[in-house]
Amino acid sequence: MPFAEKSLCEFSELLASSAPVPGGGGASALVGALGAALASMVANLTTGKKKYAEYEDDIGRILEKSNKLRLKLLSQIDEDAACFAPLAQAYSLPRNDPQTPELMERALQLACTGPLNIMKTAAEAIKLHKELSVKGSRLMISDVGAGVLFCKSALVGASLNIFINLRSMKDEEYAAALRAETEALLSEYGQMADEVFSEVFEQIK
Repeated sequence: MPFAEKSLCEFSELLASSAPVPGGGGASALVGALGAALASMVANLTTGKKKYAEYEDDIGRILEKSNKLRLKLLSQIDEDAACFAPLAQAYSLPRNDPQTPELMERALQLACTGPLNIMKTAAEAIKLHKELSVKGSRLMISDVGAGVLFCKSALVGASLNIFINLRSMKDEEYAAALRAETEALLSEYGQMADEVFSEVFEQIK
């Protein structure tokens, strides 16, 4: 059964257990899915309102995309687990086996794929919250703040799983490119999320 189809209690119990997955990456994807869900909620409660008629087409687009992002992030819980599995196996390989270094390197690179995809999806959700901070119902502005904060948590949380694996990579060129991409996502969308949250906080405090 996919992790996303488990109950909240079941998922949290698995997360709390000694099982290697789900871990920080899967939890980040779940938090991001909740952030995307809040974007859908704000859009649903804005659409059809006369006060926001000028944004109706944009709100419809946001609603469609946020639903897709929510489902994508939920699927990325399992994607992250599948990407991590070979690395978990690689750590048990004998160190004196000549094939171990190559297998470990491939596993490290694969283990970063899931978190990177989570970061990219969370970034898309952050952009939706930026729009909603302007075009969404003012009655729901606190949910924009909570949603963008969840999406930033997914972005930053997933990045940690990349950075910890970068430390063990031997392919310096690959590692440098991946580090640059990760840091660029953090810089651009972390800052965007902070700006949206600050604007929301200033409006409601």
